[in-house]
Amino acid sequence: MVYWLAHGESHFAGLRRRGAPITPKVLAEQLRELEADGLVERVVTGPVPARVIYRLTPYGATVLPVVEEVRVWGETHLERTLGDAALNPAMSCAESIG
Repeated sequence: MVYWLAHGESHFAGLRRRGAPITPKVLAEQLRELEADGLVERVVTGPVPARVIYRLTPYGATVLPVVEEVRVWGETHLERTLGDAALNPAMSCAESIG
């Protein structure tokens, strides 16, 4: 989720689409943990039913260099082990962070 939030704030549904396959329960748990750790901020943007967006906090942004290095390693590893089969745009994290 940190990778996707590095590209901008998002609603729950947007994060769920990007993080497929992930259940709503697991996504909600992950977001709560990231929020409790101070990495992600949950912002209510409207009345009930509340529209909520998630975004990285300034503290959360400090982990981005680590996330980027893991992303690069993961892409290289997939290409090395799976070759062309590694190219799955739906699950790709090919866009670099910042």
